This record gives sequence, structure tokens and C-alpha cells, in this order.
Amino acid sequence: MTTYDFDKVIDRNNTGSVKWGLLHDVFGSSDLHPMWVADMDFPPPTEVTNAIRNRLEHEIFGYTFVPPSVGKAIQAWVKTRHNWEIRQAWITYSSGVVPSISTAVQAFTSVGDKVMLQSPVYTPFFSMVEKNERVVVNSPLKNVNNRYEIDFEDFEAKLKEGVKLFILCNPHNPSGRVWKKEELLQIGELCKKYNCLILSDEIHSDLVFDGTTHVPIASLEDFADFVVTCIAPSKTFNLAGLQASVVITSNQKLQELFQAEQQKQGFHTLNTFGIVGMEAAYLHGETWLTEALAYMAENIRYVQEFLEAELPQIKMMQPEGTYLIWMDCRELGLSDDDLKKALIEKGKLGLEPGPKYGPGGEGFVRMNVACSKEHVTEGLERLKAAFA
Repeated sequence: MTTYDFDKVIDRNNTGSVKWGLLHDVFGSSDLHPMWVADMDFPPPTEVTNAIRNRLEHEIFGYTFVPPSVGKAIQAWVKTRHNWEIRQAWITYSSGVVPSISTAVQAFTSVGDKVMLQSPVYTPFFSMVEKNERVVVNSPLKNVNNRYEIDFEDFEAKLKEGVKLFILCNPHNPSGRVWKKEELLQIGELCKKYNCLILSDEIHSDLVFDGTTHVPIASLEDFADFVVTCIAPSKTFNLAGLQASVVITSNQKLQELFQAEQQKQGFHTLNTFGIVGMEAAYLHGETWLTEALAYMAENIRYVQEFLEAELPQIKMMQPEGTYLIWMDCRELGLSDDDLKKALIEKGKLGLEPGPKYGPGGEGFVRMNVACSKEHVTEGLERLKAAFA
């Protein structure tokens, strides 16, 4: 018996939803089935909406601050979920992980410095480095038997070039890989050896499936002194619109540099509902998350079975975390432009094109299955129509 109904379909049209409202702007057609932007079509835990509703009823929305109770909720959450003990003093708040990445790049590097990424990877990693006039150094992931691995020989060679900051994506977007402790230890030792800071985007850290464990790299060995970690309730509980995230580091100097950069930008605090929603999610969201993960795992299993039976030319990477499915379409023999055209014109389906994620993304597309089974089923039939 479940508490929440994830089969329920809620109409998100005319709500300012990026996924549903910007189809024409992004794909050139509004008549598409959207399975692209990484947010859920599920309502968040009822405790979150109730907390926001209660705050709304107070009717006064003046200047606010983040109370200590929020920090305590974050502490308890990461301890319970990830066996990571943090102090409230290590926490800094931000409106989002992407703004935090930009702020970190500005705070910890200078114009012209080298920042390393591992493609294919979340698109804003590239743009936040380049728009801040830093140099992207790419250490591409290796696709080994339809699973990404780190090329540590290349990783070290790139660090030798004088990289100042490495941006880690764990769990990995777009593939859903959750890096193992042994891999993280090797990353940490190499970055320590070459005096390279680590900015770890762990926004999907709560979205891992049975049999997989997420390990915060800052919790390992003595790495904490050169790691800054970004988390948020946005992906976990579908709260991106509340614009509330968390930056964690035990290194006071790094924290001060980060906060000084925030002050230059005029950042003051989180919005009222972001504060309330984040606290309620971390305090009361565990049951909802357990049920949501089970539902999304079933969606992933369904996609895999469908592809094997109906579209065996398309190979999906098995996600260990996230609700994203990275599909290898190269056996179809189509260019990326032709893939996109077939999806839009024949399938009427909106998926993320692989090249957005940098070198190694060619021939891939990304599908979001954080939605009803009905929505997934429709999407797969459209995928089949696109390439039949």
C-alpha cells in the first residue's frame, strides 16, 4: 500500500512550466510530448505543500532569513541518507546549483584559469566556465560496454596542465552513473596531488536506486579541505521553482571566498517559500521519496523492456541514479540533425539531444521518466513511430 499516487496526471500547461510551455521555443513545435527538462511531473510531498500553504496564510512576506532549524534538517538528512556528518557552520545557501557553480568559478579561479569537466555532462558546466572567461579542459568519459568509466590516465594528464578547479557530477547527468567509492578516492588523491579544488555537483544524490550507494566525495579521507559540495531539494522533491539550494564546505577560507562573491552579486537570502519548502522536504519527505524511487525504477524497467522488444537498435545505459535515461541511437545510422528531425516531425516527441552535453554526446538522446506510467507509455510509442 502506497501513500502517494504517482499515476495521477496533472495538467502543467499555462503554469509557466519550462518543460511544457517552451516546446515551441526550443524545438520549433508546440505539438510535442515533453520528456526533456529534468523536473518531475509529480507533486511534491503533501507536507511540503501544506507547509507552504500555512506560511501563505500568514499573509505577510517581508524580509526573511534562513532559521537554524533549516540547517538542522539538512544535517539530519545527509547523515541519514549518506552517512555524512556536517556542521551547520559549513552551510551556505544559494538560489540554485547552477548559480552556485558560476559563483564558485568566480570565487576560486581567475580569468583565463583552467577548469576541468568530464563530457558528456550537464550543459551548464560548460557555459558557466566559458561565460566567466575561464578555459574548459575536458577529460572525456570512456564508454565501456554501455557504461561510463573515468579515464584516469587522461584525467591525470589534464590535471598536470595546471587545472585549478574540477567540477564533478555525481550522480552523473546525463547517464545516471553513481561513482563508486574507489573511483572517488582516486579522483580525490589525484586532485590533492595536483592542488586542484573539487566542486561536486550532487544535486541528484538522493535519487539512487536499490543496490547503489551515493558517497559524498567530501566525506572521504581528508578530501573535505578542498571540496565544495552542492545539493538541493529541487531534483529530489520536484521543487526547482522554489529556488533553494545548499553549498557545503568545511574549509572556512573557501566558504568565505564563496560568500564574498555572493555579496558582490547582491545575493542576500532565499525566498520565503524556498526556505519553508526546503525545511519541510528534508524533515518529512522520506516516505514520498521512497515511493517515488520505486515508481521511477519501474518506469526505467519498462523503458528497457520496450527498447529490447521494439527498438533493439537503441541501447540505453542502465541508470544507477537520477530519473534520466541516456539512449545510444548510433545504430540507427542517423546524424544528430536527422535524429532530432525524426523525433520532432515523425514522433512528435521532445527529448534532449546528446550533443548538448559535449563531446561524446553525439548519437545519444536523453529521456526523463519522472512522470506517470501513462506518459512514459505514450512517449515510447512516439519514439517507435519516429524510427520505425
